[in-house]
Amino acid sequence: MLFRELVLENFGSYLGKNTINLLPDTSENSRPIILIGGMNGGGKTTIMDAIRLALYGARAQCSTRGNLSYGDFLDQCVSRHTPLVAKARIELAFQVAEDGDLRDIRIVRYWERNPQDGKDTLGILVNDWADTMLLKTWDEYIENLLPLGISNLFLFDGEQVKELAEQEIPPVAVFDAIQSLLGLELAGKLAADLDVLVSRKRKNLANDKQLTEIDQIESKLAQEQLELVAIEDELTRIESKLKVAIEQEAQAFDKFVLEGGKIAAQGKGLELESKAIELQISQQRQALGNLAGGSLPLLLIAPLLAQIQAQGAIELRHQQGKAALDLLVDRDRRLLDYLQQQPAFKNQIADVQVFLESENQTLINQIEAKNTGWLGAEVEVLNQLDNILNYDLDRDAQQVDKLQAEIVKLEAELDSIDRQVAAAASPEEYARLKTQEATARELVSQLKADRITTTRRQEELDRIITKIRQELAAYTETNIQLKHDQQLVDSIAKVKATLEIFKEKLTLKKINKLENEVTECFRYLLHKSELVQRVTIDSTTFTLSLHDRAGKLLPKHRLSAGEKQLLAIALLWGLARVSGRQLPIAIDTPLGRLDSSHRTNLLERYFPAASEQVILLSTDTEIGESEVANLRAQGVITREYVLEHDPGEQRTHVKSGYFW
Repeated sequence: MLFRELVLENFGSYLGKNTINLLPDTSENSRPIILIGGMNGGGKTTIMDAIRLALYGARAQCSTRGNLSYGDFLDQCVSRHTPLVAKARIELAFQVAEDGDLRDIRIVRYWERNPQDGKDTLGILVNDWADTMLLKTWDEYIENLLPLGISNLFLFDGEQVKELAEQEIPPVAVFDAIQSLLGLELAGKLAADLDVLVSRKRKNLANDKQLTEIDQIESKLAQEQLELVAIEDELTRIESKLKVAIEQEAQAFDKFVLEGGKIAAQGKGLELESKAIELQISQQRQALGNLAGGSLPLLLIAPLLAQIQAQGAIELRHQQGKAALDLLVDRDRRLLDYLQQQPAFKNQIADVQVFLESENQTLINQIEAKNTGWLGAEVEVLNQLDNILNYDLDRDAQQVDKLQAEIVKLEAELDSIDRQVAAAASPEEYARLKTQEATARELVSQLKADRITTTRRQEELDRIITKIRQELAAYTETNIQLKHDQQLVDSIAKVKATLEIFKEKLTLKKINKLENEVTECFRYLLHKSELVQRVTIDSTTFTLSLHDRAGKLLPKHRLSAGEKQLLAIALLWGLARVSGRQLPIAIDTPLGRLDSSHRTNLLERYFPAASEQVILLSTDTEIGESEVANLRAQGVITREYVLEHDPGEQRTHVKSGYFW
C-alpha cells in the first residue's frame, strides 16, 4: 500500500484546494521519505487528521475531536474563511496490489457547515471509476487492509509512541489490531465461515415445517447471542472504567455507543438484504422446476428422438411412393386406351406397354426394398416431434442456463452478505450508565456492583445459549436423515476444535518470530546495544519484557525516555517485518525526547528502512539543517514540502522545498 496523493480543500487551516504528492520513488535505489516541514500550529497535525478521517470517517481517532459528535467535529473542521456555499473536501489516493494487479483507489469525503444528519458524503473510485460495491463494504475493506486499531502504530506522533512504550499492557484496540497484523484472526474467521456453512446445511436438510421450526430456534439463538455480545461489551467497558479517570471513561463510553449503534444498524440491513436474495433464489429454483415439468426431460434422449424423426421421414416417403404408384398405373392404363384409339400408334402400343410395365416394376422394386416401416407415426406426430427437437428443447436449455447462472450469482451475493453478518456480530441493546456520581468512591462501588450483575447475566446467557444449541443439534439429529450433509455438520465441530489448537500453535510461532525481530530492531537502534540482550512478549497480553545479558528481567523504568521511545519504534518495526505487509508510515514530531545519538540512529537506520513510504512531519528544530543534510546525503528523500502559515489570514500554503 502506497499513498499517492492528498487533497485538502477548505479543511482546517488549508483554505482552497491544496494538493500534496506523496508518492515515493520505489525504484532500485529506493527513496522512501516524504519530508514535510512546518512550525508548531502550521498544519502538520491537520495532515495526519486528514489521512485518518479519509480512511475511517466517523471511527477516525483525530487529535482535535475530543468528545465532539461526528457532525460537530466535521463542522469544526471547515476552514473559517470558507464561503457559505463552498464545501470542505478531503481526497486520499493510494495504490494497493491485489491478486497480482495494482489498483488505484481514491477516497473522497466532502461536507458543508452543519452537515445534514451529522454525516459526510463518501465516494470510492477504483482506477478512476466509481465502485458502489466497495463503497458498501468500505469499513470492512479498510479494516482488512489497515485496521483502525493499528493505524496509530503507523500514523503516529512522538508522544503517542512514548505512551505506548510506557504502558504495561496494550489497549484492547491495539491488542486486536496486533492479532490482525500477525494473521492470528484467520482461524476465528474460518470458524465463523464454518458456522455459516452449518446454518445453510441445516436449512437444506429440513422440509418446510422443519425449516420453520429451525428458523425459530436459530432466531432465538441469534437474539440471545446479540444480548451476550452486548453484555460482554458492557463488562469490558466496566472493567476498563475501573482503571481510568472519570473524564477519560466518559469519552470512551461515547465512542462505544457511537460505534456499537452503527454496527447494529448495518447488521439489520444486511439481514433484510439476505432474506430478499434468498427469496429470489427460491423463485429461480421454482422456475427451474416448472421447466422440468415440460419438454426439458426429453433433452436426455435427444439422439433417440432424432433417430425416430429420421425413421418417420423414411416411412413417410415410402407411403408417398405407394400412393404415387397407384396413380401412375391408372394413368398408364388410360394412356394405352388412348393409343389404341389412334391408328397411327397401333404398331408402337406393345413397345409402350412393355416400357411402362418395366418402369412400374422398377418403382415397385424400390418401394419394396425400402419397406422397413415399423414406426407407423402419423404426420401430425412427426411435425410435433420436429418442433420439439428444433425449437422447444433449445429454448428450454437456454432458459435453464440463464436461470442457473442467475442462481450462482445470487448465491455468491448471499455468501458475501452471510460472511459480513457472521463477522460483525452487532449488539442491539446497551446497558445504561449513571451519568453522575457524587464521589469517586461511590462510582467505584457502583461499577463493582455492575460488574457482579453483568457477570451473572453473562453466565446465565451462556447457559441459555448452550441449551438452545443442544436443542438445535438434537432436532437436527432426530429429524434429518440425509447422511452426507449430516456428516458434514458433525465434522465441522471437530474442525473447529482443530482450529483452536492451530491458533494456539500459530500464536506461539508468530510471537517467537516477533520477539526476535523486536530484539534485533531495538538493539540496532540503541547506541548502547549491550543494555538489552533480548525482548520477550507475552502471548496472551502482548506485554513487552526486557532481559539483560544474564537473562535477568530488566525493569522498564531503567530506560531513559528516549530509549522507551526507541523500544516502541522497535515494536512497530518488528510488527511490520513479521506481518509481511508493506504499509506506509507517517510520523509527526518524530525526534522528540531523543538525544543526538538516538536521533542519528533513527535518521540513518530507521527512517530509510522502516517502509517503502515514510512521511515525516517535522519542525525546523527536530529535523534541522544538519539532519536534513544527513538525509539528503543518504539519497533517501523523494519530495520535500514546507507548510507556510499566514497568521493574519489564518491559512496554510503548501510549497515545495524545505526550510533550508
